[in-house]
Amino acid sequence: MLLGNFSEFLLESGTDEAGRGCLAGPVTAAAVLLPTGFRHELLNDSKQLTEKQRQYLRPIIEEHAISFAVTHLDPLTIDEINILNASIKAMQDSVLKLNPLPLYIIVDGNRFKPLSNIPHSCIVKGDSKYLSIAAASVLAKTYRDEYMETLHQEFPMYNWKQNKGYPTAEHRQAIAAFGPTKHHRMSFRLLPEEQLEFNLDLEL
Repeated sequence: MLLGNFSEFLLESGTDEAGRGCLAGPVTAAAVLLPTGFRHELLNDSKQLTEKQRQYLRPIIEEHAISFAVTHLDPLTIDEINILNASIKAMQDSVLKLNPLPLYIIVDGNRFKPLSNIPHSCIVKGDSKYLSIAAASVLAKTYRDEYMETLHQEFPMYNWKQNKGYPTAEHRQAIAAFGPTKHHRMSFRLLPEEQLEFNLDLEL
């Protein structure tokens, strides 16, 4: 069973991100302030849930949360400040959008940066331990998936509605065939070394 608050503060927000390992699209973070006593038997780490379960939970979380916020950070920002800093910034920006601001922040993972003198704790696998982080993981994942499905309409050849920008074989084959788009992260290795060499030979 997932736990409620980590700290003694009632206004404690959980935050998590989605899309950190993708080759294309934003890194998306969410922050959620849940009321004391909120429970839902289905709520868990979003990776443990089906797409249908995540879509079912999203409006429930949004309806019952004291406050929630979602932030997309685009590939240009990711390339400029690197994916770790972009993930942290997206989580920080989401927390700062909450009203009221939390008195304590719990973060999924092991890296964060101090924010506005609000104390925080990093919790490895926190999305499978604490309700507010699990709720944030569901919102981050569903909002990002929705975003990628929208981008798919513009660039259907990459099949982002299916792979959501992750480095699947199909996605990489499309990059090899059509090249990168403005939505790809140019600081990432978009193709394996042997494919890059093959493409360079073709260009020569």
